[in-house]
Amino acid sequence: MSAEAIRITRGQGGEVEVHGPVDAFAASVLARAGFDTYPTLRGRWIRLPFDLGPVWENEHATWAAEMLIAAHYDVDLDPDLCATPPARSAPPVVGRTKVAMITQPAPTDSPRRQRR
Repeated sequence: MSAEAIRITRGQGGEVEVHGPVDAFAASVLARAGFDTYPTLRGRWIRLPFDLGPVWENEHATWAAEMLIAAHYDVDLDPDLCATPPARSAPPVVGRTKVAMITQPAPTDSPRRQRR
């Protein structure tokens, strides 16, 4: 792995692109997340398909970043591509009330059919 981070950004034309040092394993992770790889004269162009909507693009870019981070890659995800905004604070903890701890009645003793 390189010291340079893999950057996932939205390009000038609106497409979601990947820049930086992408090795074979990172390319397979990006392909799993829906990115396409195209050969160019200067290397490879890695991007998400066009016209699938910003919500879909954001979800897949975030998913790709999470998978790459889990594989110990340095990833720089454009903040505009985050599928969910970071949590501001943890939700309040709701305690149990006595209503939730009501005892249940005992099961009725119904005659059972005996097995043969």
